[in-house]
Amino acid sequence: MLLAHPWTVRAEGEVVRFPTERVEGRAQFDTFFEEQRERLFKALYFVTGNKEDAEELTQEAFLRLWERWDEIDRIEDPTGYLFRCGLNGFRMRRRRAMTALRKLIPAAEAPDGFVEAEMRADVRQLLLGLTPRQRAALVLIDLLGYPSEQAARILRVRPSTVRALATQGRRALRAEGARDA
Repeated sequence: MLLAHPWTVRAEGEVVRFPTERVEGRAQFDTFFEEQRERLFKALYFVTGNKEDAEELTQEAFLRLWERWDEIDRIEDPTGYLFRCGLNGFRMRRRRAMTALRKLIPAAEAPDGFVEAEMRADVRQLLLGLTPRQRAALVLIDLLGYPSEQAARILRVRPSTVRALATQGRRALRAEGARDA
């Protein structure tokens, strides 16, 4: 009897089936990516105020989701998880930048009046005047239309906290002279 490796010798006419779970999973991810990429990018653009940062954070958030895609059935809200990854990435970058600034610049400088005037020029710049939490709450609720319960899951706070942050953000925008805030 001739011994042969099963992967090298096949009977004539035998159908060899390849595992399709990984291919189907990738197709599902591709579809999810196409559906959510632009929304995530816009949200992160409003939060960061910078196109390049928003693009990098979008890519990092999708990478984190891709790494867990095999476990997607265990993630209750994949879209919420994706947005949470993006917002957490922004917060981590901001913390690192603030730590680096504190080390480099011992004393805080007085705010520049011209910079404040320019910030009132458009909505993106107005949003930069809010706290990151207020900005994130406003973007999720008012710009993306999430209910406060889902926004709360994304931000990992209570729904009442999200509503309070959004109200504080709107109040701050009105105080800065924004109409329809």
